[in-house]
Amino acid sequence: MTTVPILSCEKVTVAFDGFKAVNGMNLELMPGELRFLIGPNGAGKTTMLDVICGKVKPASGMLRFNGDIDIGRKKEYQIAELGIGRKFQAPSIFFGLTVYENLELAMSQNRSVVATLRAKLSQEDHIRIMRQLDMIGLSHRAATVAGGLSHGQKQWLEIGMMLMQEPMLLLLDEPVAGMTDTETEKTGELLQEITKERTVVVVEHDMDFVRSFATKVTVMHEGRLLKEGTMQEVQSDKVVSEVYLGHGRDNLAVS
Repeated sequence: MTTVPILSCEKVTVAFDGFKAVNGMNLELMPGELRFLIGPNGAGKTTMLDVICGKVKPASGMLRFNGDIDIGRKKEYQIAELGIGRKFQAPSIFFGLTVYENLELAMSQNRSVVATLRAKLSQEDHIRIMRQLDMIGLSHRAATVAGGLSHGQKQWLEIGMMLMQEPMLLLLDEPVAGMTDTETEKTGELLQEITKERTVVVVEHDMDFVRSFATKVTVMHEGRLLKEGTMQEVQSDKVVSEVYLGHGRDNLAVS
């Protein structure tokens, strides 16, 4: 595997009316990583995803993607075209269309909904969709209207829609929030499968989920990098433990 980072963020700062939501943050990702970004509420985790995908522009710092491509000033659609996909907390799917049709639309974003659904799919495109359905565990729900899916299934569908775009880097914001234990476990297994071909960054508050699936964790606090390492290394760090004290929703202790 290459030793060149797929993403390198150096001293990134994002300010809102003088408040530095991200303050000199450093982050480096290698191809094929499943990286978890954790920290107390207000640490700047989601804002960091926002700046990587271009939703928010940095006040300063450098962001390089896939070797030496400077993405710090590029527009969202340009960054998406380079191969960075972003999933927000609430699923963004077409509730009135079937699961299959959602993936079909995701594969043909340059055409209108009507034009896409009226067009004749090639056998190759059909195979791509069926393979994606199998990966996200929804083959048996292909003809189901997406609005009838469970919360977890809707999240998997949106992840599948993003994967139809062939991103190199996938950014996920609290993907297991509101899921059942079974759905959470399946989501972790799906993310591990995805990282066989892509890099994934997950912002997550569910520490049980992080402990189960993380190999490397990045801890943010007050917009900065606080600690990076394995979950065991992070949990045993006294400064990290002190930061988490008093944040009721975030429990870093081993359960």
